[in-house]
Amino acid sequence: MSLVRYSPLASMLSRWPSVWDDDELAPFSSSNNNLDVYETADEVVVRANVAGVPADKVEMTFEKGVLWIKAEKEETSQDSEKKHYSKSSWSYSYRVAVPGMIDYTAEPQAEIEDGVAIITFKKAEASKPKKLTIKKK
Repeated sequence: MSLVRYSPLASMLSRWPSVWDDDELAPFSSSNNNLDVYETADEVVVRANVAGVPADKVEMTFEKGVLWIKAEKEETSQDSEKKHYSKSSWSYSYRVAVPGMIDYTAEPQAEIEDGVAIITFKKAEASKPKKLTIKKK
């Protein structure tokens, strides 16, 4: 067993909350499985869970390479005969930097299918893979 020198500063810092503990600040956090971002040869696709929220209550904005998806739904039911009141709400908020070189002149395609928002960005021609021709010498 080796001896470890006591350091009051190290002890204090180990108890201090880390800036990376905050989900919004954590880079490449995978703690939230409601958002998927992937690339194909021609597109960058973002899929976000917005289950239970109708399409007209989902707001999407894309500015300076960052996609922001916000969705909210609120339901209220009241039965005066039974003296029953119920209120429920759902809200989703996603912010993601879209990776890769996308074509900013092409309009992103957005749709909602089975509670999942699917946003498709076309890649710029410069970022698409190119086949190389091999010459014989």
